[in-house]
Amino acid sequence: MKRVLITILCAICAVLSVNAADRAHTLKIYNWADYIDESVLDDFKVWYKEQTGEEIEIVYQLFDINEIMLAKIEKGKEDFDVVCPSEYIIERMLRNNMLLPIDKDFGETPNYLQHISPYIIERFNKIDGCGKNANDYAVGYMWGTTGLLYNTKYVTAEEASTWGTLHNEKFEKKIFIKDAFRDVYSTILIYLRHNELVEGKTSLDELMYDSSDKSIADVEAFLKKAKKLVAGWEADFGKEMMTKEKAYINLTWSGDAVWAIEEAAEVGVSLDYVVPKEGSNVWFDGWVIPKYAVNTKAARYFINFMCRPDIAIRNMEEIGYVSVIASPEVLEAQSDDELENTIDASYFFGEGAENVKLNPVLYPDKSVVERCAMMHDSGSRTPKMLEMWARVKGDEVPLWNLMIIVVSFSVLLVLGIRRKINKNRKQSHRKPRKAKRK
Repeated sequence: MKRVLITILCAICAVLSVNAADRAHTLKIYNWADYIDESVLDDFKVWYKEQTGEEIEIVYQLFDINEIMLAKIEKGKEDFDVVCPSEYIIERMLRNNMLLPIDKDFGETPNYLQHISPYIIERFNKIDGCGKNANDYAVGYMWGTTGLLYNTKYVTAEEASTWGTLHNEKFEKKIFIKDAFRDVYSTILIYLRHNELVEGKTSLDELMYDSSDKSIADVEAFLKKAKKLVAGWEADFGKEMMTKEKAYINLTWSGDAVWAIEEAAEVGVSLDYVVPKEGSNVWFDGWVIPKYAVNTKAARYFINFMCRPDIAIRNMEEIGYVSVIASPEVLEAQSDDELENTIDASYFFGEGAENVKLNPVLYPDKSVVERCAMMHDSGSRTPKMLEMWARVKGDEVPLWNLMIIVVSFSVLLVLGIRRKINKNRKQSHRKPRKAKRK
């Protein structure tokens, strides 16, 4: 309740501030919580004036769920200039004509988009925009995988190597699963269809489009069998439970795994992360300009600025996730000579990166990436998947009541949250990764 009251008060202040601002010199950014080094925003204002001669103010607002963000954009009552959705939401926005193309001609200003990894460009080419190329409407920001974070004291590498370990009664009430129905659905579907993949009867890309009644039922059956072993469905606290050894396995994202591994090491707990042998999903978040944007010029300059290698490095060091930028500076900054093994990161950095010492949680080996696929929007099938997810978790509230709750919460968020930029702000949910010292 306290958090809701604070949100409402901040929202009211945001509305008053935005209404009073000169919108032509204001950039409205909508991003995930704890997903940027906020000192970068002040630096952008200085850089933008140097490049254009124009002053710019920033209204920085947060969201925690893709669908809540999308609901605000769809209604057209919010004129955000730049937003950071995930790949399947970018796909949906393209299909529904909700995005503006990004003008990548910056005149005499350097075009930092050239540093984006070819792997990311290729992945974005696979976003199904109904004839629109996603690379014309979106620019990647961060990416990662979904896998299993595990405690090496209680879970062997062999046990963690398969999604089937979620049915291992040895780990009863020691398993946490990310409360993200789409990520969980796609990974379990890959596990259930592994034999068909091996026999060539289907492909990873085809599975990522599969939201048939049979596949939904099969995933539901698997998860219901696993449910008695699951200690909880978590949005953000799973990694902390792992560091405290209150859980031994966590189905989670690679970025959260990095945080947990480093925090656990400081208290003598050994954690590791793996993408199971059957395969998994690889996810991407990217910057887009919604069709209701007002300051499209500042928006595209901001996107360009975020691709500058030094800015990408700062953001990675702050939030623990991996930038789409593949410049030599990023490779050097992320290399760690203390690592015992090398990986093949040529798929991301290009020729010369076949044997490099990079954190394999952040940059999976080429062999791992080859068994991962990108998720797609399930369109009209989404309600069916949500219903399945509610049944699995045991939510007693009917789906339509859940939707009312979500919509009501969205109304509160529509007012917006203005964040004052504080370089020394302490994050309450995710601690920044420590920069490597050479």
